[in-house]
Amino acid sequence: MSSTLKIVVWDVQHGNAIYMQTPNGTNIMFDIGTGSYGNGREFSPLSHLKYNWGVGCLHYLVISHPHADHISDISNMFDLNLKPKFLTRPKGIEPDLINRSNQPEYSEIIELYLELDRTYNGLLYKWQDPSDPNNNGGVSIRNFSQTEEGTSNLNNYSIVSVVEYANEKILIPGDIELAGWEVLMGRRDFLSAIKGTTIFVASHHGREAGFCREVFKYCAPDVVIVSDGKYSDTSITNKYGYYSQGVWVKRRNENPTTRRVLTTRNDGPIYVKIDDYDKEITIN
Repeated sequence: MSSTLKIVVWDVQHGNAIYMQTPNGTNIMFDIGTGSYGNGREFSPLSHLKYNWGVGCLHYLVISHPHADHISDISNMFDLNLKPKFLTRPKGIEPDLINRSNQPEYSEIIELYLELDRTYNGLLYKWQDPSDPNNNGGVSIRNFSQTEEGTSNLNNYSIVSVVEYANEKILIPGDIELAGWEVLMGRRDFLSAIKGTTIFVASHHGREAGFCREVFKYCAPDVVIVSDGKYSDTSITNKYGYYSQGVWVKRRNENPTTRRVLTTRNDGPIYVKIDDYDKEITIN
C-alpha cells in the first residue's frame, strides 16, 4: 500500500475541482467544476479521471455549494456512472435560492444537482465512511459550514473542508465570503481545526470578497493556491502572498523555485504529493 496522499487542483478556469487519492486508494473530489477553453476545447475532470487515469469509482464527493462553476461536471458524473458512494453538501438551502443564485442557462446543471440532493439517501456503514481516517489510509477530513438562517448569499453556505495527513493540513473553503468566515471564526472547533494549515486554497477564486484576514491569526500556510481563470481580474495574490511562508515548487524541466502563491491561471493544474516526510508540489 502506498503511503502517499495525491492531490490535483485542476485548471478549470473560474471554477473549482480538486481530486485526492488517499494512501489506500480512496478517490475523493472537492467540487466538480469544468473548464471551457474556446475552439471546442472542454475539460471534464471526471472524464479525465475515468478514461485517462482509470478511476472507476468515486468514493466521496464534497460539494462546497451549488453554484454552477463548482458543479458543472455533474452531467458527466451521471453519464459515467460516477455518482459518489458518500456525499457531503450544504443542507437546508431552499431550491428557490439555489435557482435564483444561478444564471438561467445553468438550469439543467442545477436540476441535476437538486436530483442528486433529493435522491442521495445518506445510508452508509461506518466502516465505509471515507471521512473517517481509519478507512482511507489515515487521511482526516473535517467539514464545517455556517448554519445561520436568513442569508441570501449562496456563497456563505459554503462547506469549508480541512484535510489532514502526515504533517500537512489543507484548507478548502469553497466560495465562503467574509460574513460566513466570521460565523465560523466564532467556533472553537473550527479555530482548532485550521490551526497549522500548510496549504490554503483561496476562497472565491481569490476575490476580495472571500478574503478574511482574521484566519491568518490562526495559521501561516506554506503556500496559497488560487483556482481562477486566465482573464480574471479577481485575484488578490499580493494579500495572500503576504501571509504565506513560501515553499519549493517544481516546474517540469526547470529547477525548483520558492513560491508563496500558485494560480491555475498562470500555473495550470497543480499537483501535490504528501507522504510521511514531506510534500512535493509540481506544476506544468
